[in-house]
Amino acid sequence: MSEPPFHVLLGPDGAGKSSVLSRLAERLPEWRAVSTDDAFVPPEHRLVSRLRRDVVHDVLPGLGPSYSVDFLASLLQTAVVYLKDRIQSQPPTQPLLVDSYYYKILAKCRLAGIDANPMYTWWRGFPQPRSVIYLAVSPATAWRRTQRPEGLNTLEHFGDSPVWASFESYQRSLHKLMLEEVRGLPVTIVEERPGVERTVDAVLEAISE
Repeated sequence: MSEPPFHVLLGPDGAGKSSVLSRLAERLPEWRAVSTDDAFVPPEHRLVSRLRRDVVHDVLPGLGPSYSVDFLASLLQTAVVYLKDRIQSQPPTQPLLVDSYYYKILAKCRLAGIDANPMYTWWRGFPQPRSVIYLAVSPATAWRRTQRPEGLNTLEHFGDSPVWASFESYQRSLHKLMLEEVRGLPVTIVEERPGVERTVDAVLEAISE
């Protein structure tokens, strides 16, 4: 089966991917955004939204005493397979912009201590995008965008406390692993820009190229 010509929008936590996807959907109505964010999940797939909330509210707080990292990875795989299925279910002429795909989840699984897992081999065999547009944002900017640092989950910082040092270290490690995962693909790095509109302009330029 032929996959549609999809691209991936990637970036660390706080990069503004959801804002860019929402604005792109307005400016390019012929494109379809594929994401596990609630705003982009259709009603028939609300299970995906519920699972995402359950991971954040139930599994992550109990990681260790109640749930293993392998259990966490198994749940995160539902998001990966959902994105893959959404890509493959579209007409071959439908242009798509996919939020993070499996690259960010794989990097976060590795940072959670799962260095090797048979799932990774399967994920890496999924259809690959025409290009990756990477929204580069400094940890300092991402931290400023965090309205409630105490509300960060344990897949956004190292250690038990969501303080600046643990957040910065985690985001730098996440950045490194994500770029390592996409090193064999065409990658355009979009540096920080003031405002969503200028970032969207840069993403559109990258897609058109």
